Amino acid sequence: MKELLYKFVRKSREILQDNLTGIYLHGSAVMGCFNPEKSDLDLIVVVNEPVQDDVKRRFMDMVVEVNEEGPAKGIEMSIVTKNVCKPFVYPTPFELHFSEMHNGWYRDNPKDYILKMKGSDKDLAAHFTIISKRGKCLFGLPIEDVFEPVPKADYLDSIWEDIAEAQEDIIDSTMYTTLNLARVLAYKKEELILSKKEGGEWALNNVPEEYHTLIRAAMCEYADAAKTAYDHALAKRYAEYMLREIQN
Repeated sequence: MKELLYKFVRKSREILQDNLTGIYLHGSAVMGCFNPEKSDLDLIVVVNEPVQDDVKRRFMDMVVEVNEEGPAKGIEMSIVTKNVCKPFVYPTPFELHFSEMHNGWYRDNPKDYILKMKGSDKDLAAHFTIISKRGKCLFGLPIEDVFEPVPKADYLDSIWEDIAEAQEDIIDSTMYTTLNLARVLAYKKEELILSKKEGGEWALNNVPEEYHTLIRAAMCEYADAAKTAYDHALAKRYAEYMLREIQN
């Protein structure tokens, strides 16, 4: 992973040059639970000024190349301008975004991708919060010089997006939904910024025992990437309980 990140930083500096403010790592890679079979590499690239389309094209060509060497879920990254980080703007505008799910679109029609892949993203509030609390600066200005604390209301709104449809999602995406619900409730009750693994550990100490087998199964799948059989009736009850607790 270190070599991959070094390559990403080096090539980003070559392409963005003096416009590059900094590159910041967040997500599982900084929270002690990175699993190459289940995790992606989460990066925020901050620039001083908006990026021209020809530079975006060169940057995206680089990202797609580096992504091929990445973990199973690839790289997830956004480019944002410094002026939306401090003072913080919500929903947060972005210049460019990439994740593994967009790989085919870019390869098939890069011109269309560059034209359309910009806008605003509520998820950035959660990413910025993790950067401020637990992130790592890979290059550029220190985190505290670039990011300011995200207001609690904005962060809650951002992470709510991940679990709003939990009663449906928990059947098809049991592990992620189970652990994400735990993370959100931990923040709602104690303002804790936790990884999925830490969220599961917190839940074992703070939610009723009837849900512990589900939580332990999700934690095992997350840690070991093992196929896991879930009790879907129990998962549905867990989702209902957690959503009630979060909304109280």
